[in-house]
Amino acid sequence: MNNDSSNPGQFHFGTSSWSAKSWVGNFYPPGTPARDFLACYSQIFQSVEADVTYYRIPSPSMVDGWKRRTPDGFVFSAKMPRMIVHAGQGPAPDAERVLVEEHVRRPTEQFLSAMSRLGSRLGPLVLQFPYFNKHAFSEPGLFYERLDKYLDRLPQELRFCVEIRNKHWVTPEFLDLLRSHGAAFVLLDLAYMPHPAEIELDLLTADFTYARLIGDRKKLDALTDSFDRVVLDQSSGLKRWADFLGAIAGDVQELFVYSNNHYAGHGPATTAQLAALIEGREEPPAPRVPRSGELPF
Repeated sequence: MNNDSSNPGQFHFGTSSWSAKSWVGNFYPPGTPARDFLACYSQIFQSVEADVTYYRIPSPSMVDGWKRRTPDGFVFSAKMPRMIVHAGQGPAPDAERVLVEEHVRRPTEQFLSAMSRLGSRLGPLVLQFPYFNKHAFSEPGLFYERLDKYLDRLPQELRFCVEIRNKHWVTPEFLDLLRSHGAAFVLLDLAYMPHPAEIELDLLTADFTYARLIGDRKKLDALTDSFDRVVLDQSSGLKRWADFLGAIAGDVQELFVYSNNHYAGHGPATTAQLAALIEGREEPPAPRVPRSGELPF
C-alpha cells in the first residue's frame, strides 16, 4: 500500500437500509410516510446499502422508483439475493445450492438486470455469505473454487464485493482470489469477526473498498426494541474505524461505508459521527429532527 493520504479516495457514507419506521421524528420529519423515506434520506446522505434485495429480487418498476426518488450523484449499493448466497429455506445455508450455476444463474441474471436500471447510481453489489462451517464445506478451498467460477461469470462492468463470516477463511489465498477478479473484500465490524485493523494481511483487493459496521445484534436487542436513538456508546470503536479508514483512503479510489442500527442503536447517528471523525470534526453535532430539505448533521 502506498498510503498516499494526500490523495485520498472518495468516501460514500450511508446506512444499511432506509426503511426503519423508528427513524420518523428523529431522522425523518414527524409524520413522514414510508413512501417518502428514500427521498428524505437522499437529502441527508448520498449513498445507501439496500438490504431489501437480500430478501427479494426487486422488480424493474421498484428500481425505477428508487432512481426517480433520488438525485443525480446518489449511489445505491445492494446485497445479492439470499437465494444466491445462502440458498437455504431455514437458518442454515444449503451448501449444495450456494453459487451452483444451475440454481443461481437465473436469479443472478434477473437481479443484475433490475439493478442495472440505476445506471450511474449503481454502486457495488455485495455477496454477503453466512457463516460456513465444516458441515457446509469440509474445507475452505471448496468454497473458494465455487466462488472463483461464479465471479468469473459476472459482468466486468459492474462492481462486486464479498463478505465472509468465518475468520479462519480470511487467508492470502482467498484475498488473492478476490484480487484476481477485482472484487473488494468487505471490511466488517461484527461481534465474532476480528476488526480489520487486527488482520495482518493486505485486505485491499480492488480499486475501491467496502466497510459494514454491523455490531452485536444480541447485545443491542437486549438494550432496545426500537432504533430511534443511540443506546450504546461506540465512540472508541468509531475512532478506531476513522483511523483505519483514513489510513487506507489513499490506496483506493472510493470507500463505501455503511452503518447498521445494531452497531449503536441508530444507524444515521453512527454514520454522522463516523463521517465527522474522518472529516476532522472532533465533536460532531448531535442529531436533531430536520425540516424538509435540511441537513440535520
